[in-house]
Amino acid sequence: MVPLSFAGDEFLLTTGRALYWPREQALLVADLHLEKASFYAQYGQPLPPYDSRETLERVALAIRETGARRVYTLGDNFHDSAGPTRLEPHAAGMLAALTRATDWVWITGNHDQGVEGAAMENRLGGELAEELAIAGMVLRHRAKPGEVRPELSGHYHPRLQITVRERHIRRPCAVVSRNGNEGGRMVLPAFGALTGGMDAADPAILAALQPARAIDAVLPAGGKLARFPLWRAAA
Repeated sequence: MVPLSFAGDEFLLTTGRALYWPREQALLVADLHLEKASFYAQYGQPLPPYDSRETLERVALAIRETGARRVYTLGDNFHDSAGPTRLEPHAAGMLAALTRATDWVWITGNHDQGVEGAAMENRLGGELAEELAIAGMVLRHRAKPGEVRPELSGHYHPRLQITVRERHIRRPCAVVSRNGNEGGRMVLPAFGALTGGMDAADPAILAALQPARAIDAVLPAGGKLARFPLWRAAA
């Protein structure tokens, strides 16, 4: 884990794509996309059916690593609305154990539309919310253009794409904007085992984080926080 100062508070960015908020004892993960493999299997694209287990094992490891007492998922929790019904017993048991062990909140995203909230809460535990405001920080699935409050979101699956000595490197990263005040906004990397990625400098991400004075990609590297400029406001 590496320290990350953001919006006047201190966070820890894990090597496993999660963000830990020590003051709130909260772990934040975005875009789990549970049961993505079983979704594609329905349409003749067989994938190893263990993505949910792997993703939940990663969550459990991050909880142990940080000591988190709360978990906030930032939307696109399942790959489709029927995902909770396809969750095989072993993975369902893993998830139930995690939601019992922590104060777990599912923030919903566009892939979660149609999920029956009460049924999901009763079967898998945790609580559902469209978005939350905690300690002055807004937690939602998709960054809201024009938002001036500190914000944590997911949705875009950002990846840093750079070339070093003719080597093309792609790594999941967070994207952080600064607006000149104590505020700021952050898009977390996708956490799920089968999630792809979008170039962190994609115009859609940069536009979603406006207004801003600067936008950077950040990720752990060699035990330190590496920061790569993506966009700067004109002087």
